[in-house]
Order: sequence, then structure tokens, then C-alpha cells
Amino acid sequence: MSQSINSYAYADGNGAAAVRRKVAIVGAGLVGSLAALNFARMGHQVQLYEYREDIRKAQLVQGRSINLALSQRGRKALAAVGLEEQVLATAIPMRGRMLHNVRGRTSIVLYDPCTGQCLYSVGRKQLNELLLNACDAFPNISCHFEHKLATASIADGRMQFKRPAEQQLISASADLIVGCDGAFSTLRQQLVRTPGFNYSQEYINTGYLELCIPAKDGQFQMPSNYLHIWPRDSFMMIALPNQDKSFTVTLSMPFELFAQLQTQQQLLDFFGTHFVDALPLIGEQQLIKDYFKTRPQHLMSVKCKPYHFADKALILGDAAHAMVPYYGQGMNAGMEDLTLLSSILNQQLPLDAALAQFTESRWRDAYAICDLAMYNYVEMRDLTKRWSFRCRKWLDTMLFRLFPRRWVPLYNSVSFTSMPYSQCIANRQWQDKLLGRVLGATLLMSLLAGGAICVRRLR
Repeated sequence: MSQSINSYAYADGNGAAAVRRKVAIVGAGLVGSLAALNFARMGHQVQLYEYREDIRKAQLVQGRSINLALSQRGRKALAAVGLEEQVLATAIPMRGRMLHNVRGRTSIVLYDPCTGQCLYSVGRKQLNELLLNACDAFPNISCHFEHKLATASIADGRMQFKRPAEQQLISASADLIVGCDGAFSTLRQQLVRTPGFNYSQEYINTGYLELCIPAKDGQFQMPSNYLHIWPRDSFMMIALPNQDKSFTVTLSMPFELFAQLQTQQQLLDFFGTHFVDALPLIGEQQLIKDYFKTRPQHLMSVKCKPYHFADKALILGDAAHAMVPYYGQGMNAGMEDLTLLSSILNQQLPLDAALAQFTESRWRDAYAICDLAMYNYVEMRDLTKRWSFRCRKWLDTMLFRLFPRRWVPLYNSVSFTSMPYSQCIANRQWQDKLLGRVLGATLLMSLLAGGAICVRRLR
């Protein structure tokens, strides 16, 4: 990290002296390490705590996707800390969806045939390492691994951490505690106990299990510049490319369907029926090994507000708005939290007012993307096969090409712009209404024209 970035951290945008705080960030994942960089650049003293060992020294954890889809919101947040180009240098562009039918035939649906924008497949471990290495370059960031938050008194900023094989808890304190500790956030559990905190969680009856299509002779076995989808009505499989030429495959199905596949033969018969082209790519023995190695994981959606407590505590990322992974926005939304938060903090408001403004500015959009993620699962597993979906996609593309500023399709607005998520939904609703009126008027004119022709013939 250059000296200019470190010097920038000790003054606000106007060159005025800013209040320096001791900030404790719980969770050193993607959002937590990015949060540490943002607070450090503002000149705060940052203590970054992570309950796992240093990911730079660890093996990949089974059950967590090793690749992610980076889109515009995440890119913007990475650009703000000077890391976007480094990330994109090794990322794999995905220009659209490649759909695989039950016979193994494929078709392509581009994300943005008008301007050619795409998603980028990035490795979770690689990205996390890059962020942590950037943290190491700041003298005002201290990282503490294998520190699991046990208790927190958010009113007075006190925390206690548990370390492996140690009986005694480690005490710490901070002016501001920031929870970036995921969907099962310990800090959020403390906020739940405070008056006025609204919280809901929803588990869906769909689990997921990760498989792998390995590289063959050092090359990809499928075209690498697409997100591959095997839509099968009530279940589906997707695959994203990795930097080592493999694909991470995610099988999403109702738990009842997982429960029916108890033997090796049942599993092979199931894949032979529904994923005939994927089976030889995975390999029968590798499929059996990976499938029976772990149990299907649960998926849940979390909505809550406010995201802060006075000027003492704040939650970001999955701790504030965990979502099912089917819009590829979990990481991007969490990183966008930092973009919004930094813009508010740079206004030099009192901290309690700034955090309150963050909550008020963010919660509607967080709720919206949680709902959109649920919707996109239905689209990916089922709607992508339908004639009506293909027609709407074609119509959206045509209108976007003709009116690029007025007609932005839903997927484009979510993935390739920074339009607030709630506005993306409102924009789609406006488009649906307009198309409904045009269709209704067209049908009415057709009926009137047909009636007039019939009358003339009767005469």
C-alpha cells in the first residue's frame, strides 16, 4: 500500500482534523476486512477480530463456495480502496447464462447484449487474502485471528473473546463495535435484545450441496465465460468457473429430494436422468465422494433494523441482511454497505446521527435485495426455460437498446448499476405496468379490427 493512502487516512476530505476512534470489527471475511480498510483510511484505530484461523494459512472450508460473482456494486467498493484492478486481473468474466436442458443441449442468454457488461467469477479465498494483505499495510489496523466473540456489552463497548484451548476469556473495548460476523452474527444477537430492534429470519425448504467439475489436461471442460445453469423446475444446478480451470458446482434442491438419494446407485441414476451432460464431466466416483461427504446446507434470509445502536454498535453485510445466494448479490450488497457508510461518515456528522442516517438510507434496499434473491431462485430453476421468459428478455433487450436511459432491465439495474435495490424493483413494476397497458391496448385494437372485418363480411 502506498504512503499516500496511509497519509490520506489521517485527514478528512476537507483536510480538517477528524475524531479518531477505536473501532473493533468482528469478522475478517470479505465485508469485515473491507470495513477495516475503510475505517483505517479515515484515520481510526482498527482492531479486526476473526474466529477462524488466518485464511491465508488455512485450507478451504467445505460448504462455503470458493467462487463468487462480482458485479458493479462490489467493484465500486473495491475501487474506493484501490483494489478493483488487482481483483479483475485474475477474475473470470461471465458474459451470460448457459442453459443446459435434460438432453444436454445448451443455449445462451447474454446478460447484456447491448453494452457487453458481465459478471466476474472471483475466488473467495483469493479475494479475502488480498483484502487482508491490504490491511497489513496499515499501521492502524491490528488483526486478531482465532478470537471468537463470546459476549458483548454494546452500551459501554466492552467485549470478551474466546480462544482455542484457553479457559479464560480475553477482554477488549472499543468506541464503536462493528459486526461483520455473518448470518448468525453474535453482535446482532446483542442488538436483538435492545428495545425497538426488529428482526425476522426465514429458512427456505431448499438446501444446497457443493460438487466440482475438475479441470482436464489443465483446461476447462466447459466454456468458461458463462454461468452454467441446469434448470429443472423445482430444483437446479449451477456452475461457476475457477482460476484453476475447474468449476464449482452447486446443487440446489428441496430437502425431501436430497433425502431420496440414499445410495450410490440412486445418485447416479438421478444424475443420469437430470444432468446427463454433467455426469461425465464430474465423474461418477468423484460425484459419489463429494455428494456423500457432507450434508446439504440450509439457506436463510434475514431482515432486521435498525443496523445500529446509538454511536456504539453497527452491523453490516450478512449480519444485517443475509440472503439466499441466487442473485449473486450477497457479497456485492455487503460491500455496497461500505460505500454508503463511508459517504455518510465523510459528512462529519455526529456518529450517532451518521449511523442513524445509514440505517434509514439502507434498510429498504436491504429488504428489497433479500426479496429479489428469493425471486431469482424461481427464475433460475424454472422461468429461464419458459417461452414467456425468453420473449420478455428479448423485449427488454430491444427496448434497452432503443432507450438505454429510460428502459433498464431488472437484471441489468441490479448487477450493472448502483441504482438502489428498491428503485430497481419500482422500475421493474413501472415497466410491467406499461407493457401491460400496451398489450391490453394491442389486444383491444385487434379485437375491434377483427370485429369490424366480421361486420363487413356479414354485410
